[in-house]
Amino acid sequence: MVMSFRVSDLQMLLGFVGRSKSGLKHELVTRALQLVQFDCSPEVFKKIKELYETRYAKKSSEPGQPQQHRPPEALSIHSSYDRGSTVARTSLSTPNIDYPALYGKYLNGLGRLPPKVVKPEVRLVKLPFYTTLDELLKPTELVPQNNEKLQESPCIFALTPRQVELIRNSRELQAGVKSVQVVLRICYTDTSSPQEDQYPPNIAVKVNHSYCSVPGYYPSNKPGVEPKRPCRPINLTHLMYLSAATNRITVTWGNYGKSYSVGLYLVRQMTSAELLQRLKTIGIKHPELCKALVKEKLRLDPDSEIATTGVRVSLICPLVKMRLSVPCRAETCAHLQCFDAVFYLQMNEKKPTWMCPVCDKPAPYDQLIIDGLLSKILTECEDADEIEYLVDGSWCPIKAEKERSCSPQCPILVLGSSDVNGLLPTPNGNGENGKVAADVVDLTLDSSSSEEEEEEDEEDDDDDDGPQPKRRCSYEKGLVSAC
Repeated sequence: MVMSFRVSDLQMLLGFVGRSKSGLKHELVTRALQLVQFDCSPEVFKKIKELYETRYAKKSSEPGQPQQHRPPEALSIHSSYDRGSTVARTSLSTPNIDYPALYGKYLNGLGRLPPKVVKPEVRLVKLPFYTTLDELLKPTELVPQNNEKLQESPCIFALTPRQVELIRNSRELQAGVKSVQVVLRICYTDTSSPQEDQYPPNIAVKVNHSYCSVPGYYPSNKPGVEPKRPCRPINLTHLMYLSAATNRITVTWGNYGKSYSVGLYLVRQMTSAELLQRLKTIGIKHPELCKALVKEKLRLDPDSEIATTGVRVSLICPLVKMRLSVPCRAETCAHLQCFDAVFYLQMNEKKPTWMCPVCDKPAPYDQLIIDGLLSKILTECEDADEIEYLVDGSWCPIKAEKERSCSPQCPILVLGSSDVNGLLPTPNGNGENGKVAADVVDLTLDSSSSEEEEEEDEEDDDDDDGPQPKRRCSYEKGLVSAC
């Protein structure tokens, strides 16, 4: 039936299911044949039958035209389809349908297009937290039906029994949210590279008879900056018929000049713990390879006037300011500093940005590695928060500044002339041979605060006795004693 359609019939059929109506006739025919083979619901079959009967009714009513009859194969398929039984697809070969020579032989009812006319398809970027199980609808362009700003594009499909079982038997991530989901993804119609999810303006998604919630906008604290909306896959599972019944999805969108494409996928949603376990399984870089990388970083450059003898690496995660547990970085990063994979995955699970917190460059999941050398250092060095890599690939811990400044003996400053001979004070205040002893000042003791407190207490007690004579500081007293 589809092969006998004219261009206008093909456009009406493709417009009915919300697919692109643009292109040459052989492109429209191929698109319609794919629809028949993969997404032929009762509504679509009814539409094909209606268009076919309308065309032949008009043809038979024209004067001088012989009476046309429908092929018997089409009638048998119709009757079997209406009874709900499964019928194998067979090619329609009757004298009444003249197949174009362009398509040649048929494989499973689909024509083979010449390689030159095959258009590149829109591709979506892979999302680490979603594993694609089935592609229910390839990315299809949203085509406006009129000049109105607000457009509606319907899509009709049904789940197979295997897909229904996968959803029903999957575990729950949270109350009412299954790990196996049917998601809708929307992006720009651009075939040059894989596209990220991007919502059109005024988007609304209706599944069967209910509207589906779409992620809202993030509030912006900066004046004059428009709030951003997180564009993620939209979960439709809770509004779908988990049976052989046909599901109808209607996407409402704003037509403001940009072209968008939509796709439907059966996915399994992953958690950050599962991604971490996968990274630990396949993403650990051997310590020797990490050591070779350190040597390469510190290798002497003959063209450079500055020689680097070492590089410091902190054992504190720049994300949460805690000690690293799983040191991680992207292979594309030029630095040796790592961040904690546990917190990095948890943060991207909530708000996916996949940006390195050290150099602020892209660090996608498939480029993450666990530093085996730093993991080994973390187990061996528990009393330091920083290490230094040396030219030969070895390392040494760097103690904190407070630890390095402390020493067992405190510096002593003796005030006085050389004839005092450095005599230390005796309990009665005099040194040996009747000479006056010099005052000793310990610079490590912060005695000024305690002295001030004592002076304030004495002043409070003697406020009524009048002003007190000025006190000489210990430095002046030491000078007088020395003289």
